[in-house]
Amino acid sequence: MKKNILLLSMLLGMLPAFAQNKKEVLKVLTLTNGYFMQKWPDTGKDIVLNKTWPSNIWTRAVYYEGLMAFYSINPKKEYYDYAVSWGEKHQWNLRSGITTRNADNQACGQTYVDLYLIDKKPERINNIKASIDSMLKTDKIDDWNWIDAIQMGMPLMAQLGKIYKDTTYFGRMHQMYNFTKYQHGGNGLYNTAEHLWWRDKDFVPPYKEPNGENCYWSRGNGWVLAALVRTMDQLPQTSPYYKDYLKDFKDMSAALLKLQRKDGFWNASLRDSTHFGGKELTGTSLFIYGMTWGIRKGYLNKSTYLPAVLKGWNALVKDCVHENGMLGFVQSTGKQPSDGQPVTYDKIPDFEDYGLGCFLLAGSEIYKLK
Repeated sequence: MKKNILLLSMLLGMLPAFAQNKKEVLKVLTLTNGYFMQKWPDTGKDIVLNKTWPSNIWTRAVYYEGLMAFYSINPKKEYYDYAVSWGEKHQWNLRSGITTRNADNQACGQTYVDLYLIDKKPERINNIKASIDSMLKTDKIDDWNWIDAIQMGMPLMAQLGKIYKDTTYFGRMHQMYNFTKYQHGGNGLYNTAEHLWWRDKDFVPPYKEPNGENCYWSRGNGWVLAALVRTMDQLPQTSPYYKDYLKDFKDMSAALLKLQRKDGFWNASLRDSTHFGGKELTGTSLFIYGMTWGIRKGYLNKSTYLPAVLKGWNALVKDCVHENGMLGFVQSTGKQPSDGQPVTYDKIPDFEDYGLGCFLLAGSEIYKLK
C-alpha cells in the first residue's frame, strides 16, 4: 500500500499544474463553453449544414448535458438561463414529437429533467415523460440497435424512475440494454471476452479492421461508458440491475485502460492504431469522464486509474483547446473510425456541440476529484 501511495505521489508530481489546480480546470471549461455560447446566442436557432436540423437534436442535447455538469460545479445564472431558454424555445418538446421511439430524439430529455429538478414546472418534463411512457405501453424492446442509443436513452429512463419512484422504467431500460448487449447483431453488440462494444450489426465479426482486430469505435464505446455512469448516478444501489451495470463499467474501464496511447489520447479505432490513428477528443473525453467518476465513487483503484485520467485530461487541454476556446481533434458525426477524417487541430467538425459536451463532462468530473 505504501509503495502504491508513493508511486502515485511521484506520478502526480510529474504532471503539469493544470491537472491538479481546480481554478485552471474551471478556467478552461469557462473558456471553451464561452466560445460556444457566443457563437450560438440564439438557443432555438436551426443548425444548417447539408440539411436543416432543429437545435434539440442529440448533438445539442449532449452539449447541454455537459453544460448542466459544468453548472453543477460552477452555478452561474447565465448557464442555467441558457439551458432554460433552449427548452423554452422548443416548448420542451422532442424532435418528431412525443410519439418518437428514437433515442437520439429523446436525448434532450436528460437536460429537461435536470432543469425540472431545479424548478419543478410540469411542462418541462410532460412531453419527455409521455414519449417514454408510450414506449412502456408496448412490448417492443429492440429500439437501441446502435450503441450510441444507450447513452441517449437509458439515463433518461433512470431519471424518470427516480423522480416517480416507479421501477417500471428501470425494468424496461434493463430489458432494452440487455437486448442490445446480447441479441442485436446476432449475438449481441458487446464482446463479453474483450469487454468492448461493436457500434452496430455492421461491425460484428466477420468484419475486421485492416490489422485483423475487431472494430471498436472509440466514441461509441465512450457513449456506453457514459451511459453506465449516468444511469448508476440515478439508480438506487439496491436495484437488482445496479450490479450488472457496475460489472460492465469496471470491465470496460479495465479494457480501455490498456488501450490508452502514450500521449494520453485513445485512437478512433481502439484496437487498430494504423486505421486513422491519431488524437481524438470525443472518445477520450468520455473515457476520462467515466473513469474519473469511477475513481470518485471508489469503484476504480485510484493508484491505477488516476495517472491515466490526468494524463488524458492534460493531453486534451494542451493539444485541443484553442486560444478562443474552440476545440480541435473532434471527430465529426458518423459511426466508424473512418468517418469525418482527417481529424485535426484546426478542422471544424460538422457539429461542434457534442464535442464540447463531452469535454465539459470530463472536466467537471476532474474538478470534483479531491
